[in-house]
Amino acid sequence: MVWCGAVQSFLFEYDTPRIVLIRSRKVGLVNRGVQLAILAYVIGWVFVWEKGYQETDSVVSSVTTKVKGVTLTNTSSLGARVWDVADYVIPPQEENSVFVMTNMIFTLNQTQGQCPELPDDKTECSKNNSCVPGYVSTHSNGIQTGKCVNYNDSIKTCEVFAWCPVEDDYHVPKPAFLQGAENFTILVKNNIWYPKFNFTKRNILPTINSTYLKNCIYDSKTDPFCPIFRLGKIVEAAGQNFQEMAVEGGVMGLQINWDCNLDRAASYCVPKYSFRRLDNKDTAHTVSPGYNFRFAKYYKDSSGIESRTLVKAYGIRFDIIVFGKAGKFDVIPTMINIGSGLALFGVATVLCDLVVLNCMKKKYYYREKKYKYVEDYEMVSINEGRARCFLF
Repeated sequence: MVWCGAVQSFLFEYDTPRIVLIRSRKVGLVNRGVQLAILAYVIGWVFVWEKGYQETDSVVSSVTTKVKGVTLTNTSSLGARVWDVADYVIPPQEENSVFVMTNMIFTLNQTQGQCPELPDDKTECSKNNSCVPGYVSTHSNGIQTGKCVNYNDSIKTCEVFAWCPVEDDYHVPKPAFLQGAENFTILVKNNIWYPKFNFTKRNILPTINSTYLKNCIYDSKTDPFCPIFRLGKIVEAAGQNFQEMAVEGGVMGLQINWDCNLDRAASYCVPKYSFRRLDNKDTAHTVSPGYNFRFAKYYKDSSGIESRTLVKAYGIRFDIIVFGKAGKFDVIPTMINIGSGLALFGVATVLCDLVVLNCMKKKYYYREKKYKYVEDYEMVSINEGRARCFLF
């Protein structure tokens, strides 16, 4: 049977390579060309570009930030007011990020009580039975009391028990409330560690002194290692407009790349800064743009009545993203990559065999020289002995 013959061939036949020298310019050039390409790949890509002779490690990092800057606003509701870092950085410290408030909607002197809800399709009414006592929806400012009251001279809405007056955030201030935030600065202190090599460094380099640190502002050409960044320049470097982004907020990424070749001196291991906007700004999709949240400041008057100022804060969150890889010479990856490169030279032989045995005019002649079938010596001797006995 066919399968029985296949099993016998698998079990009782052995293949061994046979060296055949073929004098052919075409085949010789193909062979040397493939070997040259493999050699270029191993030396150029594996060892020179990818540094295959090095052991590598990923960076471990910590980041702290400090924002500075003061600006002045003058509005009818607040009057003249100076804003410093304690007013616009919320919260004071975050992990690997900092939020700077650039725009806001104030609702002053809120107290708990009954007041008309903001008008929309679900809150406008004409009589009391249009309002359901105790009803609250996802977008409600409070709990309905069941009364229909005047919102203004022309519109009635359901009354709610809430912090009154309720917030009206239909219109976002434009231009941004804190336009001067463009000139605020942020100091980024970054410490890195490569545990495999016990190598540590920080982005305030040894060459930076206190005098320089007080006066420098990061510039990719003139001051590429200054750790103090102007907020407007960060946004500009990402291809955005600060004043436009400040209106509804957004998220910026300040990226620090620590790719270090530790076979060189430690002074060559320096940070490289880059910037990009992380939240998606798509003019075709404008639902819930930017970045905002609410917080409140609470007060009590002399009679013990509690009130608050509600703030809907719009701003830019700066995420500091640290990444990098360090490499240093090690015998083990070097030997592994050398062995892998030598093994790749077998590809040249396989490719040349395909060309010679399948593509050339004398392919059948070369196949005859390439493959030789030999029977078992003991079986051949027995068959020859039987033939001699038969002859005699």
